[in-house]
Amino acid sequence: MLYPVGFRPEDFAKPMIGVASAWSMVTPCNMHLDQLAREAEVGANAAGGKAIVFDTITISDGISMGTEGMKYSLVSREVIADSIETVVGCEGMDGFVAVGGCDKNMPGSLIAMARLNRPAVFIYGGTILPGCITGDNRPLDIVSVFEAVGAHAKQRINDQEFQAIESCAIPGAGACGGMYTANTMASAIEALGMSLPNSSAQNAISEAKKEDCRRAGATVVEMIKRGLRPLDIMTKQAFENAITVVIALGGSTNGVLHLLAIAHACRVKLALDDFTRVGRRVPVLADLKPSGKHLMSELVAIGGIRPLMRMLFEVGLLHGDCLTVTGQTLRETLTKVKPYPQGQTIIAPLAKPLKRESHLVILYGNLAPEGAVAKISGKEGLRFRGQARVFNSEEQAMERILAGAIRKGDVIVIRYEGPKGGPGMREMLAPTSAIMGEGMGQDVALITDGRFSGGSHGFVVGHITPEAYAGGPIALVKDGDSITIDAETRQINLELTARELKQRRQAWKAPRPRYTRGVLAKYASTVASASQGAVTDLDLEL
Repeated sequence: MLYPVGFRPEDFAKPMIGVASAWSMVTPCNMHLDQLAREAEVGANAAGGKAIVFDTITISDGISMGTEGMKYSLVSREVIADSIETVVGCEGMDGFVAVGGCDKNMPGSLIAMARLNRPAVFIYGGTILPGCITGDNRPLDIVSVFEAVGAHAKQRINDQEFQAIESCAIPGAGACGGMYTANTMASAIEALGMSLPNSSAQNAISEAKKEDCRRAGATVVEMIKRGLRPLDIMTKQAFENAITVVIALGGSTNGVLHLLAIAHACRVKLALDDFTRVGRRVPVLADLKPSGKHLMSELVAIGGIRPLMRMLFEVGLLHGDCLTVTGQTLRETLTKVKPYPQGQTIIAPLAKPLKRESHLVILYGNLAPEGAVAKISGKEGLRFRGQARVFNSEEQAMERILAGAIRKGDVIVIRYEGPKGGPGMREMLAPTSAIMGEGMGQDVALITDGRFSGGSHGFVVGHITPEAYAGGPIALVKDGDSITIDAETRQINLELTARELKQRRQAWKAPRPRYTRGVLAKYASTVASASQGAVTDLDLEL
């Protein structure tokens, strides 16, 4: 059966290298990955392996955002991990390369690598270039469109201006251009040691990215020779390196969810409190969108994340002894890295950080006894107290936001959007962007048992656990309740007495599941809490 797909007699003595491609025309993030997969195939074959290209799925967060379809987004991470594990395991491949270009196919690939523990390298498809409107120097990206929705609702821009932004924001192939989830996870994976140096900071359409793919194919063959496997690389210290880099870059809250899930697959004990422990000593240095000014393509132009990693290593914030897929330690891969050019404004010096501690703030309190994840850049303040405006779905909240019904001082509560309750833990980019587009980013807060896009910014708290569907305190909130969010004390509290909370809990009734068959029902029946990474393969031994 292998002769007709291109094998020759001599190929059967070579290591078989899978190339898992997340190519599809569903989204620009992945539309070029078939070409990159072929480059990886060339690299593996030239190094003495025999490569076989196969596909996994991709969905589009950006297209499904704000719709019922978004409930499939986080589910797809598990489908991707399962499908790669299934093909590599079934076909007896000796090692593999995974090529991914957006939010879920990256952690999905890493989860599969951990489960299989066969030599493997991840390739990031690269970042998109900025869009632009003729005669306007503003760089545009996907979040520009979502924020334009709010601006249009407030009549701050007209129909023609809105259409111009919508049609020009995304010029071609590549992942969303800010330090959103795709670029966050690509950077985290490089810091973990599971992609080649500088793989995370390359433009999608570039010769550098093609060369990265060829080298990755060859690297897997070398890993087989060395006996180097993913679980040799993805240690607890490597995860601490990944957390450090995500914080320094001002990365997405989804980095918390996905790193927890990857660590679970590696059987590495990683918890929400590790993000607090690491975050107390790591500053935010990158002035990147969504809360900053610059795009990833601008960071690529000044050297990517390697000079930043060297800065962090030199002051003891990275573990230099961690192995990478190259066979070298992190310290060895940073030896010849040159500093950023003088005068650049994208990465702040360590002496003058944008924020002295992490922007990813883990909160606890009577509203989130098992934890919640806030994204606090500092620009929106460190404390918010307001009155609850409660919605039992994203659609309900979005309708009232666009109708202008939200007032200064409101705490928007969007619940029953957690992993089980949604199901699928939708991202709240549409409501957060509408709020920013309406100019209310510093006037209201938004909390949810769902999650946020890497493009979300403002005073936002997600991943509230236990989720509403499981009877968490967020299910007990009523309109007008006072809520306090304090990033300095790391608390999120509903200002009610324990007696009142107990009475409300006794009166609460669990809602009926929204789906009773199909993939969403199956996901809801198996998924763990967001505080555990929303994994679906909890150890049966536990």
